[in-house]
This record gives sequence, structure tokens and C-alpha cells, in this order.
Amino acid sequence: MRIRPCLLSLAVLVTVSVAADASAMQATRDIKVISSAGARAMADACTAWAEQNKVIVAMAILDWGGNLIESHAMEGAPANAIDTALLKAKSALRWRRATSETNKMVRSGENLAPTFMNDFPQPGALPVVVNGQVVGAMGVSSGDGEKCAQAAIDKVFKGQAASSAR
Repeated sequence: MRIRPCLLSLAVLVTVSVAADASAMQATRDIKVISSAGARAMADACTAWAEQNKVIVAMAILDWGGNLIESHAMEGAPANAIDTALLKAKSALRWRRATSETNKMVRSGENLAPTFMNDFPQPGALPVVVNGQVVGAMGVSSGDGEKCAQAAIDKVFKGQAASSAR
């Protein structure tokens, strides 16, 4: 008779231990990040696209946490171009969508939050999404910025990344 309570206690202890281990595994996740080399390759790809399309741009590439990984301004870019690209990239990252979409939401009155949240919902930036996870964003300071960013995302991630979290 004494063996059964002892075995029952052992079974409860093992069950609690396994449950604790399972919840610990769910409490973390793997996060992909854009590497420095990947960000540099994106800047180079955007620059090549801009040269081919005869536009001068500046760009900013952020990781998933909003940290600047890479920035570049082509010769002749205005003094505020990198700042503009950075603000656009931060907006794309925060809203997890192209800044042109956020701009339409603000202009239509559908969502005015970006106007008072220190965002810059002007067209020219895209989030970078890999397997449904936002891994960063790229902002480009020109009217065709989203085309330049999309060309860079397509070239560097070779179809493995999207530019929308939806």
C-alpha cells in the first residue's frame, strides 16, 4: 500500500516537470533577422535599380526591432533623403504594410493614428516578410521608392520574402 502513494507522487512530479518543459518551449521563438550582408546587398540592388531607372535615391534598412542596419544615399541625393527613408522604413515596420497603403488609410480618414504616432506614412517603404514573419523594412526616398525596395527584396531574397504581412 505504501508503494502506490509514492508512485502516484512520482507520476505527478513527472507530469508537472513535462508540462513545465512544454510551456518553456512555447515561451520562446526563433526570430529571423536581416544580416548586415543582406542589408548591404539590398542597398546595392536598390541602387542598381535606381541607376537603371535614372532616379537618385537614399535608403534605410531596418531589422525587425527597428534598428538601422544599413543606409545609403546616392550621389546627388538631397540632404534630408536618408532621414526621409528612415522615417518611411520605421512606418512600414510599425504598420507591417507598404507606406503607400498607410498613406491611403490616412488620406481617406479610415485610420488617422499614423499622423499622431510620429509616423511618416508617405509612399516609399515596404516591410520585409519571410515565412509570415516581419524581419525588417526598407525605406527609399523617392516617388518610386516602393518599386526600388521591391526590386531589392526580390533580388536579395529570391522570392523567399514578401512585402506585406497579410
